[in-house]
Amino acid sequence: MIKCRVKRVNEKETGAGARASARVGFDEPDNGEDSHRISPSPVVHVRGLCEAVVEADLIDALEKFGPICYVMMMPFKRQALVEFSAVESADRCVSCGAKEPVYIAGQQAYFNYSTSKRITRPTNADNPNSGNKVLLLSIQNPLYPITTDVLYTVCNPIGSVLRIVIFKRNGIQAMVEFESVQCAQKAKAALNGADIYAGCCTLKIEYARPTRLNVIKNDNESWDYTKPYLVRRDRGKGRQRQAILGEHPSSYSDNSYGPPCPLLPLPGNSRYKLTSVDVPDMVSYPLPQSSSSYSGHAPSSVAMVSGLHPSKMNCTRIFNLFCLYGNIEKVKFMKSVPGTALVEMGDEYAVDRAITHLNSIKVFGKRLNVCVSKQHAVIPSQVFELEDGSSSYKDFAMTRNNRFSSAGQASKNIIQPPSAVLHYYNVPPCISQDHLLRVKCFSSSKTISGLLEFDSKTEAVEVLTVLNHYQIRIPNGSNPYTLKLCFSTSSHL
Repeated sequence: MIKCRVKRVNEKETGAGARASARVGFDEPDNGEDSHRISPSPVVHVRGLCEAVVEADLIDALEKFGPICYVMMMPFKRQALVEFSAVESADRCVSCGAKEPVYIAGQQAYFNYSTSKRITRPTNADNPNSGNKVLLLSIQNPLYPITTDVLYTVCNPIGSVLRIVIFKRNGIQAMVEFESVQCAQKAKAALNGADIYAGCCTLKIEYARPTRLNVIKNDNESWDYTKPYLVRRDRGKGRQRQAILGEHPSSYSDNSYGPPCPLLPLPGNSRYKLTSVDVPDMVSYPLPQSSSSYSGHAPSSVAMVSGLHPSKMNCTRIFNLFCLYGNIEKVKFMKSVPGTALVEMGDEYAVDRAITHLNSIKVFGKRLNVCVSKQHAVIPSQVFELEDGSSSYKDFAMTRNNRFSSAGQASKNIIQPPSAVLHYYNVPPCISQDHLLRVKCFSSSKTISGLLEFDSKTEAVEVLTVLNHYQIRIPNGSNPYTLKLCFSTSSHL
């Protein structure tokens, strides 16, 4: 029997779907409560930030109240936590914000004391002056592939990059080692909270624990720019890496494959820019590259999934799971290879996201293997009946449950690896905690959203696979509610 804990989210969050509600919750009030209800703290909770704000903007606007020792960005909430060195500085900030408008990056912001007395750091350092020149980058909502070439193009114009290592344990993260602590400080201030590509691939930056990175090969997941001879050559086995920016990543000004995308204006304050006159006020990023362009595969929007449970998995349940990472066009089980299916997705980016987040996860006691298929389309041939009686082939091209059908719809999705916490939305408000998993409801005209915490990630995956897009019918109602589920960024309630 699967057990879970439930947390409802404010009804206003429902309209933003998975994007708003699946974000990690903080204990700061979000409804404009008076500051005197919370005891003074050196940590100030900042709300009402514009989407383009970065850490440097907060420092520029708030350092007049006193020295700032740490900033934590919450970009999808348009909020931040700012820790001052003294509670008196925080008091001046909150008091001033209550009396007169305080603008950050041209938009009025709102301030309150945090219930925390200190921002938790990923390291033991109390401030950026600890001597660490390695940054930890967490890439949130990674709609496009993130490679060493992309991160070098983003970071190197601000400070000289020595080494980069990308890993995918908890979503997509990377460590970037700069030439000096000062370069790392400039990069953190200028890039923390920024989007690599418009509306996605948002950077959350902290100081890393290691003080130096060890790189043994130069490829799309690791690179030592002080040792170009580490480039791995094809030896007839495995995948051959095709360099996107040439033999060695060059600066943004040498980028020659496709028009640049100027997305990120650097802060006007010269503290956060290199002194060289060759560095412009705008960093140009490369256009998103196909995942196949650096993996050695021909471009394909078809994924091959093996390790499927023979009686508990079908086309609809595959759709329920894979639709979190891109549109699903068609799903077909292979008669000649039991437990294997082909999933045609909207594009190769979707296939790359599905491989990144779903490969090797366990579903109904079986470990999935997800890889790029050699097929370029799914053809409905050799249709047969699965063990549960459903068809081995299904076309989902016209379903309204696809979540990436337009740019606006896609921007509401948060690309997140499987977790033990699910975000649910489009549920009638009369549903109680006892009824949620039984999906029983009563009449209502509005919807609610919230979080469901399970005992394990595997249980959450299986519940999502079975119940995502479940039709909740209301007595005397004309249209049913479609239960929507996705993985939350919260690790617990």
